[in-house]
This record gives sequence, C-alpha cells and structure tokens, in this order.
Amino acid sequence: MGRGRAKAKQTKVARELKYRTHETDLGALARELHGSESVESEQVESDEPDPWSDYADRSRD
Repeated sequence: MGRGRAKAKQTKVARELKYRTHETDLGALARELHGSESVESEQVESDEPDPWSDYADRSRD
C-alpha cells in the first residue's frame, strides 16, 4: 500500500514532460555538452579576496 500515490505522481510528471511545449535553447545545451570555448566570460575578476584561496592546492599551479 502507498505505491498508488507515488505512481500517480510519476505518471503526472511524465505526462507534463511529454506534452508541455518547451522553449529549448539548443545553443546553450550544445555549449554545456561540448564545453564552452570562451572561459573568460564565466570568470569575472573581483576586488574581494577569495576566502578559500588559503586552501588551494599550490602544487597544481
């Protein structure tokens, strides 16, 4: 007992995913899957010091 509620929810989610219209950004999906070429846009320099820099592995530099 109790399986009916879980199955009903799974069915509801599956129907929603199947029939809902999606506005898929295929360009963003391709960048995510293949890795972005321009890493500079993701890394923004800030004036604040990095609080975790003391824990960085210095041998990897």
